[in-house]
Amino acid sequence: MLYREGIAVREDFPYFSHKGPLARVYLDSAATTQKPQVVIDRMMQFYLEEYGTVHRAIYHEAALATELYHQARQTVAQFLHTASEEEIVFTSGTTDSINLVAKSFGKAFLKPGDEVVISHAEHHANIVPWQMLAEEKGVVLKVVPVSDRGELDIEAFKNLLSEKTRLVSMAYMTNTTGEIFPVQEIIALSHAAGAKVLLDAAQAVAHIPIDVQALDVDFLAFSSHKLYGPTGVGILYGKKAWLEEMPPHKGGGDMISKVSFLKTTYQAPPLRFEAGTPMIAEVIGLGEALRYLQEVGLEKIHAFEMGLLKEALRQLKELEEITFLGEPGRRGPLVTFTVKGCHALDVGTFLNVKGISLRTGLLCAEPIIEHFGAKAALRISFGMYNTFEELHRCVGALKEAILLLKSDGI
Repeated sequence: MLYREGIAVREDFPYFSHKGPLARVYLDSAATTQKPQVVIDRMMQFYLEEYGTVHRAIYHEAALATELYHQARQTVAQFLHTASEEEIVFTSGTTDSINLVAKSFGKAFLKPGDEVVISHAEHHANIVPWQMLAEEKGVVLKVVPVSDRGELDIEAFKNLLSEKTRLVSMAYMTNTTGEIFPVQEIIALSHAAGAKVLLDAAQAVAHIPIDVQALDVDFLAFSSHKLYGPTGVGILYGKKAWLEEMPPHKGGGDMISKVSFLKTTYQAPPLRFEAGTPMIAEVIGLGEALRYLQEVGLEKIHAFEMGLLKEALRQLKELEEITFLGEPGRRGPLVTFTVKGCHALDVGTFLNVKGISLRTGLLCAEPIIEHFGAKAALRISFGMYNTFEELHRCVGALKEAILLLKSDGI
């Protein structure tokens, strides 16, 4: 069990307060994480005592809300080690962030025949926006293959880069195989070819310290709810030079400098990309989640989670019915697999009855699941609050499911 100042971090999460038969095993943190009490309390405090709108008034509550909103942006900037807090754009999540780049960067800098490069292992959120852009503007979408181990084919990537490559958009850590891509090499190769780079850090951000300046990445996206913060808010980091050249992708209040029927001018980034009344409480909750995460320590969290993963792999390998979907050498704390002779949804249903929550299906990554010859899969993913006892309970229930489902011929 992971501890913070002598206290089990698990005790910080009210979801795990149930004991006995009501206690559930939650192993789906790659999809979304449970929330610590401090995040819940901070958002409730805002709604109960501090609520007001931002950027629109001088009365006390509005001024306070604006300051809290601004402080959260500073917290995110510090967390990512940006050169400026103006490089942090609040969005509704990773999907929104990637779409923002596709629509805005794509509009400003891409023309027919230009190339965007992604990998075969991407989440749908890093596939579909580029397909839509390709249909709209005649951009060419190229896909880097992965090996049977689920690892990016870096030589194929080098060969796909060309003088027409304008953007490379890839996961930092995949949500299926869990591979941590060689992002520094990807960025260096892309820049050498004259291309910009966007990293989908949705899976990586809760496990790996990220320094955007050290990486020299052009854009980076993640979601609050995957690192113990609230849903409905995400981040787009963009180098200031690129954000200043990109047009707004939505119109409305707060993103404007001056409006007239003859011409409207726009705010400087990041407000240029934040049209309308924002998700104020959620942004404040994200700031609190980042403070909590840093208090526990990302490196400490990652080491603990990797211990859980190592034990999970050991136990699962003892089951001859298990087939792993990829076994990359450098990975994060998740494992995806199929069960011979059993449909993933049937196994997941049985585990749910046993009080165990894990992911089943196509994992919002249909191309890579099909690459491994599967129609559906199961995924176990860990968070800082999980325990070895929970893992043992899950594997025990999995053994029961295999015996039952195979004996029934399902």
